[in-house]
Amino acid sequence: MGKKRKHTETAPVANDETSIERPKRTLLGFKDGTTEENKESSIVTFRNKEKVLVTCSRRISYRYRHLMLNLVSLLPHCKKDNKVESKDAKGATLNELVELKSCSSCLFFECRKGKDLYLWMSKCPNGPSVKFLVNAVHTMEELKLTGNHLKGSRPILTFSSNFDKQPHWKLLKEMFIQIFGTPKDHRKSKPFYDHVFVFSILDDHVWFRNYQISCPHTGTTQKIDRGDLEKMTLVEVGPRFCFNPIKIFGGSFGGPTLYENPFYVAPNQIRSLEKKQKAGKYAKKVKAKTRRKMHQLSNPLEVDEFADMWKE
Repeated sequence: MGKKRKHTETAPVANDETSIERPKRTLLGFKDGTTEENKESSIVTFRNKEKVLVTCSRRISYRYRHLMLNLVSLLPHCKKDNKVESKDAKGATLNELVELKSCSSCLFFECRKGKDLYLWMSKCPNGPSVKFLVNAVHTMEELKLTGNHLKGSRPILTFSSNFDKQPHWKLLKEMFIQIFGTPKDHRKSKPFYDHVFVFSILDDHVWFRNYQISCPHTGTTQKIDRGDLEKMTLVEVGPRFCFNPIKIFGGSFGGPTLYENPFYVAPNQIRSLEKKQKAGKYAKKVKAKTRRKMHQLSNPLEVDEFADMWKE
């Protein structure tokens, strides 16, 4: 049998105060206090995380649905959702959808009577929100223009000088910048500009146009010379539409009214006036017939002596 080893008592090792402590290990790796201090000391940069939810109401017509799909293709930072029932409680439903989709803004296309298109533009969940009547709609499929820019590229937003004159136009300009402007370094966007979004005010309406930036190339290389920049042109891509602002609310899809358009006329009222004009034409015809009959009764024709002469 082998000899048993003698157990020698080992003296406890004294902890050296100058030794570096081992970092604590967690489920996410080693936790070091120095890294947290470095993170706190580093400068925090702003990152735009704007996301837009685009949806529509039920019973929307095909032209307005195509317009919505055109906007979805132009905004790489948007998310498309299923149709929402257009009821009185649609504001709470849309706010909940925006929260579930992790979005900060919403574009809601609401179609009524299959003719009128309303656009709700809202910053969720605290507002403000704007309700527009959309007129003069022309989709990309209808226009068939020659412009063609890359899908997912970032747009340059241009505004007419009228946006800086009144406070409600300034508010609309800021909302257009936040919703239609693609965030920098977005995962679905391209890191360059090749088209322009134009917002112009005419007759208290906001007109939207989309143009491609076209630069001619003189050489065989892809690099553009300075002389070519002077020959830069804009080619329209589409779609075309017009915003007629109705009301601006302080909350999301409701709340206190901040602005109301005094020149707005509802499309139902316009149609009723047209019907009254047509009814007025019919009433004039009826009055003319009655006047003709009264004239015939008041001025009867004299009896002709030779009327029955050839009947014998």
